[in-house]
Amino acid sequence: MSGFAVRVEGVSKRYPTASAEAPAALDDVSFAIDGGRVVAVAGPSGSGKSTLLHLIGAMDETEQGSIRVGEREVTRLSREEQVAYRRTIGFVFQRFHLLAALSTLDNVAAPLLPRRTDFDKHGRAADLLRAVGLAGKEQTVPSRLSGGEQQRVAIARALINEPGLLLADEPTGNLDSATSSEIIELLLRLRDERGMTVLIATHDPVVAARCDRIVTLSDGRVADDIQVERAASEDLLGRIGRLDLRG
Repeated sequence: MSGFAVRVEGVSKRYPTASAEAPAALDDVSFAIDGGRVVAVAGPSGSGKSTLLHLIGAMDETEQGSIRVGEREVTRLSREEQVAYRRTIGFVFQRFHLLAALSTLDNVAAPLLPRRTDFDKHGRAADLLRAVGLAGKEQTVPSRLSGGEQQRVAIARALINEPGLLLADEPTGNLDSATSSEIIELLLRLRDERGMTVLIATHDPVVAARCDRIVTLSDGRVADDIQVERAASEDLLGRIGRLDLRG
């Protein structure tokens, strides 16, 4: 499946609180992503990164604005259509959300187990484990894996439906710097091999700098938008350095 283009137009989201003056999680956010790109959504905690990914993934609903992913206008989907849509995208989270009692093979195949398919579910899962560098660990349970290995399993699971869009919410947040580098390299390689679009929410400037583009959020608004390949290295480092991503 080729990578989905993503278009976000005037999206706002506010969560109910006891205070009538509660700030918006997202406030009139707009940007567009070409299919097959790897884009970082950067910003400190509370800037709206996770909210944005949840809206794009149809895990939450917008207050206003529209989101289009591929041919679907996500903000107009019915409940049944949302379920079908989510089967065309993949999710990777900071906490790996692996099922402790299942082997890595069964964890990867889990999203397919309730469904009939015209292919071997566990065969595809085994192929994906090989693709993320975990051949030979198909029967290992998550507790016997390192953090980086568990995240590789989570990435393989996210790819089981051959998604056109991969949403990764702080995928390196629980990992050391060396393992974080390995995970971002893996995501970049998988994009090259599979052509999917990848959207990575991160507060790590090193991770952000490896992407094709960096959309930075601050207090729910777009504060900067950097085309990495067009920016001179000194300018890129300077602009990232001025961003308070770890707040």
